[in-house]
Amino acid sequence: MSRKRIRGLLAVAAALLAVAATTVFTLNANAAVPTSPAGMSLVFSDDFTGAAGAGLNRSNWLYDIGHGYPGGASNWGTGEIEYMTDSTSNVYQDGGGNLVIKPLRDSAGNWTSGRVETQRTDFAAPTGGKVRIEARIQQPNVSGAAAAGYWPAFWALGAAARPVGATNWPSIGEWDIMENINGRESVFAALHCGSNPGGPCNETTGLTSGERACSGCKTGFHTYAVEYDRSTSPEQMRWYLDGNNYFTLTSNSVDATTWNNATHHGMFVILNVAMGGGFPAAFGGGPTSATQPGVPMVVDYVAVWQSSGGGTTPPTTTPPSGTRDAFSRIEAESFNASAGVQLETCSEGGQNVSYVANGDWLQFDGVNFGSGGVKDFVARVASGAGSGVSGLIEVRVDSRSNAPIGSFALGGTGGWQTWQSIPGNVSNVSGTHTVFLTFTSGQPADFVNVNWIQFRR
Repeated sequence: MSRKRIRGLLAVAAALLAVAATTVFTLNANAAVPTSPAGMSLVFSDDFTGAAGAGLNRSNWLYDIGHGYPGGASNWGTGEIEYMTDSTSNVYQDGGGNLVIKPLRDSAGNWTSGRVETQRTDFAAPTGGKVRIEARIQQPNVSGAAAAGYWPAFWALGAAARPVGATNWPSIGEWDIMENINGRESVFAALHCGSNPGGPCNETTGLTSGERACSGCKTGFHTYAVEYDRSTSPEQMRWYLDGNNYFTLTSNSVDATTWNNATHHGMFVILNVAMGGGFPAAFGGGPTSATQPGVPMVVDYVAVWQSSGGGTTPPTTTPPSGTRDAFSRIEAESFNASAGVQLETCSEGGQNVSYVANGDWLQFDGVNFGSGGVKDFVARVASGAGSGVSGLIEVRVDSRSNAPIGSFALGGTGGWQTWQSIPGNVSNVSGTHTVFLTFTSGQPADFVNVNWIQFRR
């Protein structure tokens, strides 16, 4: 047997001994991912069935490393003090169907722990549908002075956070599904949104459930879930503990722009155990010299389900054959090809193209400008983008790499279904061409919806 293999076996053995040496928790209380809720389909799950001491499947998960996102706030923006690692000392599978995230303290008093995120960032509720994010978790089994500073969490961030180190927090939305601090017999849930500090969502506190009793959540496994429901009016976010709905927010809790910016897009899931920070500080502080290292959060499974929206889902539009008249309305959803966009029901009737961000595009074939020339175009657009988010709507012909023949800039219009007709000058064009509508922004966030375009002589 090679020395490398021997070292690997010793490392696994050491990890298992470390588990055995810490506070006792339920190792084998494993349950399979449950069947899908009625009307919903499973779109992601991990049952953590890897070998004892193994790390996570990196095609499903990425590890956060250090004291913050590159380019983002230090100490993860919360004041927590641990250094996040991808070491199997901090994050590993136990061989019994569970993920273990374990904070450790070295002889110099430095803390390490683990924070992992789903690779996927597209967990979203479609128009008229739902998304449910759920995990079965045992909170760290520690209490009193030994628990000071412990902050386990199961939560989700808006997809637009990832490219910019969450510097756009909280506008892009944070859904806190399970938080516990300082070993209390409780759970907290919250939606973070709007602006910081203060704003419509009372940041940095957020729109919160407050502290809710969670008896036995440290000594056994319990299920925690959030369900975002766009099939109701107003829309709802519902939080569940062991299947019981204990906290609900509706879309009229805040203005429409704030709500939509926090919810109408993909999310990614996060599991972590922080040490210290503002939240534990509000309930006594820590960690201290009395805090006990090595007490893990244990995760049985993570699952995400979605529903399609049933009968409320807009029908697919078939692009027209032959040529189109440039001087008649060209419905945005009648594109022949596209990238990065979705369709949704439009408040003005029919459908509109939505979730449009930097680099997205629409292609319309066979647009006939005739021989008389064209002077401008009009686009029917709406935007609920947050403050500081804007972009260009550009028209190009024959190739997306050609220079634009016209464009206009757009900031927020007051909502994703608050429509305005915006004109833009264009260079003179004649004949029949493929027309591209391209979208450019200096920010990664969605910045526009499009209903239709029309050229004018």
